[in-house]
Amino acid sequence: MNATTATIRATEVVLPGVVQPEGLQVQVRELPAPGEGQVVLRMEATGVCFAEQQMRLGKYYDQPAFPFVPGYDLVGTVIAVGEGVDPALKLHRFAAVTKVGAWASHLVVEAADLVPVPDDVESAAAETVAVNGVTAWQMMYRTAKLKRGDTIVVLGANGGVGSTLVQLARHAGIKVIGTASARHHDAVRELGAIPVDYRDPAMYAKIRELAPEGVDAVFDHVGGAGLVESWKLLRRGGTLVNYGTAATKDEPGNATLPVLKLYGRLLLWNFLPNGKSAGFYNFWAGKRFRTATFRARLRDDLLQVLRLVGSGAVKPQIAARIPLPEAASALALAESRTILGKVVIVPEP
Repeated sequence: MNATTATIRATEVVLPGVVQPEGLQVQVRELPAPGEGQVVLRMEATGVCFAEQQMRLGKYYDQPAFPFVPGYDLVGTVIAVGEGVDPALKLHRFAAVTKVGAWASHLVVEAADLVPVPDDVESAAAETVAVNGVTAWQMMYRTAKLKRGDTIVVLGANGGVGSTLVQLARHAGIKVIGTASARHHDAVRELGAIPVDYRDPAMYAKIRELAPEGVDAVFDHVGGAGLVESWKLLRRGGTLVNYGTAATKDEPGNATLPVLKLYGRLLLWNFLPNGKSAGFYNFWAGKRFRTATFRARLRDDLLQVLRLVGSGAVKPQIAARIPLPEAASALALAESRTILGKVVIVPEP
């Protein structure tokens, strides 16, 4: 199969506007041939991130105009290549971070964005740590610069990023306190964290009891009023890493304003004379102006995580596997806040 002789029909899930999950639409269209430097991936696994939940409400920063095909990342097999792409890539599996477009049976991506998936890692497992694993790895090592013996707090330790972060930290010899609902405490404990109920009004007080001298880092995807409490948990020299605004997801209004307010607060905290630091983790930092560096860093970090998955040190938490045409059910389940790990979308049976 090559770019000039094959017509590929792609099944895609479209987000038409601000709708409930059941408002997603399924369409079939002919895929254009890959251009120079591009490939066609046959999707083996994609999934639901928090980003798609925000996009459904029109609340994700810098999302495209409606309608569009969501899908932040995927694992797929190359079935066609464009000019300038090594034909040897065909029939090999790769992960790619797309931001949008991955909720499709087939899609065109830049070959430079492909990261090879080891043979000993199944597609759904690799998909589960594509964005989540890179996010967790970079927050740990590039932002917070954690080391063995540190103590950290992970909010939402049962989530896609949180469960990966817990496992990476424990593998590195770091003590983890993880928040989750009571139903997930046994699972969070099995991952290697000390669980604390996020619904408990005394949650932050209980974390302080577990780490009376403060913690080395807090990973907070919630934002909102609780961010101040996360900041207070830090010891001198500690780092607050915020990577989301879940607290404002359902609030009406401009999607950018909560992010700007949060970013401004974090920036101001860095000027306080207490030795603490705060920052907002942006997965896409450097993509626009230092594209080659961004791609190399993403590739290196994802390969590190995939090696740990292959060795069994990190076990991707797959909440469910749902066929692509049922993406509405996948999105609804992910938004239910009842799951452990990530909802994975797979091809039609």
